Amino acid sequence: MTAAPTARRPAVSLPMWQGGGTRMGFFTDSSICIGCKACEVACKEWNGVPDIDTGFTGNSYDNTSSVGANSWRHVAFVERQRPDTGDGVQWLMNSDVCKHCTRAACLDVCPTGAIFRSEFGTVVVQDDICNGCGYCVVACPFGVLERREAPDGRAFKCTLCYDRLQVGDEPACAKACPTQSIQFGPLEELRERAEKRLEEVKQEPRYAGARLYGDSKDDGVGGFGAFFLLLDDPEVYGLPPKPVYRRTDLALLWGAASVAASVLTLGVLGSLSWRRR
Repeated sequence: MTAAPTARRPAVSLPMWQGGGTRMGFFTDSSICIGCKACEVACKEWNGVPDIDTGFTGNSYDNTSSVGANSWRHVAFVERQRPDTGDGVQWLMNSDVCKHCTRAACLDVCPTGAIFRSEFGTVVVQDDICNGCGYCVVACPFGVLERREAPDGRAFKCTLCYDRLQVGDEPACAKACPTQSIQFGPLEELRERAEKRLEEVKQEPRYAGARLYGDSKDDGVGGFGAFFLLLDDPEVYGLPPKPVYRRTDLALLWGAASVAASVLTLGVLGSLSWRRR
């Protein structure tokens, strides 16, 4: 496989994004992820994300299991037989994170305004406004959002280091990545870079199935603000192949729940009325 450039990239300027300006994001190239977890550690240290003890998961070297309230970055270790030879072990590694969707259902269902779209195009949760209702948790098609049960059940996720962006710094995970697997910058520039990188990776026959995930504006969520180069199908990495904007589904569910509640209330009132007779 053609190696990615090892020279450190220049500092990134941070133009404003207000719907029509420059949007910032992540491109994660899983072909050069070495599973070091520097991104996980840097994220936890900078954002004060609590430590968790998952114990032995039995899933290769994966000790965080998934993205969640206490794991804003998650390095997946997929251990399997090599598909090209049928013997030997192949590890697929990828640092997963919130996708910062263009059509973010979590933002649209939030009843308190705790979730907002920043000037950089990122989706940010304000933990001091979140009331812990959990609507965003069920709205997210990737299972990224999660409530931190202690102390008060509020939801947390990656903010793409919003505080660092405001002062011109890149996110902590991208800064710490030793191989530049995690790249930060203007989203359109990252997409162009990713297309070229994909062509390089697919020159290796065993990676002919490599693809970009989340780069298309025509997918179910309008494209990701944090997209990936994967060496196999998304399902292999535990990612949904066709993410769906779920606000419509939630509206139907809430409507059905309201009808059910109304029917139940009428039933109870009818029962009480019959008993009084």
